[in-house]
Amino acid sequence: MAVREIITVPDPRLKEVSKPVDRVDEDLRNLMDDMLDSMYAADGIGLAAIQIGVPKRVIVMDLDWGKGERNPRYFVNPEILDASGDLAPYEEGCLSVPTVYDEVERPTFVKLRYLDYNGKQVEETAEGMYAVCIQHEMDHLEGVLFIDHLSRLKRQRAVQKVKKLEKQKELAE
Repeated sequence: MAVREIITVPDPRLKEVSKPVDRVDEDLRNLMDDMLDSMYAADGIGLAAIQIGVPKRVIVMDLDWGKGERNPRYFVNPEILDASGDLAPYEEGCLSVPTVYDEVERPTFVKLRYLDYNGKQVEETAEGMYAVCIQHEMDHLEGVLFIDHLSRLKRQRAVQKVKKLEKQKELAE
């Protein structure tokens, strides 16, 4: 397993639409393991493959990580089958938009289908933080960032903040 660099805005790769995966094999499981290591190293709870520059429809997530436990989840070719008409605001952040947080309204629950780590098809309903996180990560697969749900001014400020942060990191190195 390896920790890979997480790309940040305004990297144009984050706007790419990810391609479906043909099959779950050892190479894909190695990618998912690397993604999980990268996510843990960055102290995140979700990561899409495009965030490490791989345009595949793959997501890893661990909602228990913030509690000091590990309960990794893997999603290959996830799709939303149904979504609640009820929306709720949640404060979101993103490893590709570090230090920026803002409220985004999303459906309160979604029914989804995906392949797991072993290629088994799963259908389930996600609610609460799980629903928010899976929708956030699935947006990445379409080239959409959470800041794209914000006003143009807030989006511009977020990108400028990340650029400034990256410049400060470069100067410190």
